[in-house]
Amino acid sequence: MKDSRFIVRSIRPLTGSVFEMVLGGDTSAMNTPGQFVDVALPGHFLRRPFAAADWDKDSLTMLIKVVGEGTREMSRMPVGTELDVLTGLGRGFSAPEAGERVLLVGGGMGLAPLYVMAKALGGKCRCVFGFNEEKDMFYRKEFEALGAEVTIATLDGSVGTKGFVTDAIAEEKIEYDRFYACGPMPMLKTFCAGNDHSGEVSLEARMGCGVGLCVGCTIETRSGHARVCHEGPVFDKEDIIW
Repeated sequence: MKDSRFIVRSIRPLTGSVFEMVLGGDTSAMNTPGQFVDVALPGHFLRRPFAAADWDKDSLTMLIKVVGEGTREMSRMPVGTELDVLTGLGRGFSAPEAGERVLLVGGGMGLAPLYVMAKALGGKCRCVFGFNEEKDMFYRKEFEALGAEVTIATLDGSVGTKGFVTDAIAEEKIEYDRFYACGPMPMLKTFCAGNDHSGEVSLEARMGCGVGLCVGCTIETRSGHARVCHEGPVFDKEDIIW
């Protein structure tokens, strides 16, 4: 973990409520896809955790969904704003074995950690993403630009398969050896139920401190109680008690 000062380089809207923010700063603590960062906002007591969607040696990309006062302020921050950011937090995804066919499964904001995973894989992966409707869809072109094959599911059928990611996987008869997934807990639970493939899931959770001290994001696993921010956010599928 490292505490550094970052500068807002750019903000662009992806949907009516989702924004991409690029920060400039020291990312030397980031080393594994699936790790997250924790951002301090002036005037707010608690930091805001965000999955790192991408990074290089001096820039960090986050996806922000406006859900409250803090994220609304972030979506309106002018370029040049300075932020205090904790980087290199949490356990990330492990690498697949050589030759494994990889499937990335995401819902909504769950696409963020999957993008940097797809980049680490050189785009050699199949992706299935779920959204409520077409206007909520984002980052499809970014994944495709990496070389990944992307399938979309929407609840209203406005794009791709009508239904859930599981419906799209069945409809496309997608074959894979290993998966990485991130999204709402109901989506992850449905996808993992009866799934015999090896895989890892990145959990979304409300976090108080983000560094394992407040135990506010504790879940029950087969290995005992675990903090999503510290032992996670990535867990082996088999370890989670759904």
